[in-house]
Amino acid sequence: MSVDTARRLHNSPPPKPDRYKWVVLSNTTLGMLMAMIDTSIVLIALPDIFKGIHINPLEPGNTFYLLWMILGFMIVTAVLVVSLGRLGDMLGRVRMYNMGFVIYTFFSLLLSITWMSGTAAGIWLVVMRLFQGVGAAFLIANSTAILTDAFPENERGMAVGINQIAAIAGSFIGLILGGLLGPIEWRLVFIISVPIGIFGTIWSYLKLKEVPTKRDTHVDWNGNLTFALGLIALMVGITYGIQPYGGHDMGWTSPFVLSCLAIGIITLFFFARIESRSPDPMFRLSLFRIRAFTAGSISTLFSAIGRGGLMFTMVIWLQGIWLPLHGYNFSDTPLWAGIALLPLTGGFLVSGPICGWLSDRYGARPFTVGGMTGAAASFLLLQFLPANFSYPIFGVLLFVNGISMGMFAAPNRASIMNSLPPEHRGVGSGMNSTFQNSGQVLSIGIFFTLMIIGLSRTLPHALYVGLTGEGVSSAVAHQLSSLPPVSTLFASFLGYNPMAHLLGAHVLSTLSPSARTTILGRKFFPKMIEKAFVSGLHPALDFAAILCAAAAGTSWMRGSHRSRKGELSALEVGVGAPANAD
Repeated sequence: MSVDTARRLHNSPPPKPDRYKWVVLSNTTLGMLMAMIDTSIVLIALPDIFKGIHINPLEPGNTFYLLWMILGFMIVTAVLVVSLGRLGDMLGRVRMYNMGFVIYTFFSLLLSITWMSGTAAGIWLVVMRLFQGVGAAFLIANSTAILTDAFPENERGMAVGINQIAAIAGSFIGLILGGLLGPIEWRLVFIISVPIGIFGTIWSYLKLKEVPTKRDTHVDWNGNLTFALGLIALMVGITYGIQPYGGHDMGWTSPFVLSCLAIGIITLFFFARIESRSPDPMFRLSLFRIRAFTAGSISTLFSAIGRGGLMFTMVIWLQGIWLPLHGYNFSDTPLWAGIALLPLTGGFLVSGPICGWLSDRYGARPFTVGGMTGAAASFLLLQFLPANFSYPIFGVLLFVNGISMGMFAAPNRASIMNSLPPEHRGVGSGMNSTFQNSGQVLSIGIFFTLMIIGLSRTLPHALYVGLTGEGVSSAVAHQLSSLPPVSTLFASFLGYNPMAHLLGAHVLSTLSPSARTTILGRKFFPKMIEKAFVSGLHPALDFAAILCAAAAGTSWMRGSHRSRKGELSALEVGVGAPANAD
């Protein structure tokens, strides 16, 4: 094959009517938006969901339901996107994508028609939520590859920008929808996806067209199995690492957690050995010879960890401190926390498509490096705010962070997809999504750990002094102040009054009416926790800034836009990988 012929195959999708690419963009954007909204919609609606099925998620035996309702969806998508992207390359990306719409819609319906209550309902919701994640993985794994097939290279940045920003913004839009729908009827949180899913399913089956790809390959069962087992073990270990264990505030010393982490690492090691020797690998390690793919994927991982930590720390900051201090009831804080984060979503929506369009002309590197540098700066500047901050300044910093993340996301994804040979776009997109989804789960473990370490230093003393000052006995105050702070964090995160949860009805009944009113008031808990919270917040923001700075560094390594011209990947022409593939 001549170099000119290979270049045409790499850069030019099969000709289609011009309007078809806009059909693809609108449909895949709908699919990504729907899938990503459901990664966060339950975060805000969890109190209403658990109230509807009569479960107290903060009781020690019920943390299973709490954690798996939050993280199960993310874990499933992180584990499956590579395999489903690979199957898309083999069996047809549109076919796999359409199946994703069907699966997602079906299990969204099952989630909304739960007729049980108590533990049976909790197990039902967790299992159905996992299967809903399977449908989301089908959509996420194949949507970007379908989009890349439909658009010429000089327009992919703009198209991927709209698609990616819809996906990222969806995670924040979900916070608002959860806060709006949950109090009306918890089932609406899930059923809202059903009509959208039906519409998207019919639309995709009628309008999307399959692009022929090389299909004389076989399923890499050994690779799929070891990858799934290894990643699941790691994710489960991280999930349970943030729970108390024995007399410890967290479970990182738990034999179960240590075993999961060890099994995950060892299994993934064997997975790498298997993939390096497989004739048809599921996880194509050879793609890492393409500089733009490697630099972009590592940058995706770093940015996902930083962005995931931002969401959780900001939500806890708003719900546990700022909103109650400004007159909001704890039960109302989930909705208003989502509204308060709108500047972040606005920044994404403004910069994503624009920077994606500009990256088509000037290359990805200026935008990915600049975006991650701006995100790191915004994390550092957030540390200068007091716990009870001025919202206009807070909103500006959130908007800057959203602008910066949007600058990075679209050009980075477009650069990755442009660097891939057409026959490997599905698996390459899935590999990149694995980095992104795994980073989000990893970020929860990391940021909760950093927050808990900071809180553990000062919160016990603050609780003891505050409670005894309002008439709680020294023995009871000492016992409560010795409890792991993760329970207090979860209470704030779920919109419960943390002091009502911590003290319980029995202790509260022993207090005078004035003391009870003070302790359960909007200002007692925020005033008591703010110094302890800041001591945990600063290390978390420092870590996010370091991750974003590292993402800026790896983004710089992708090479320049100009140097890419005239170069092809080693997978197409059988020679050494290009030095730059922006």
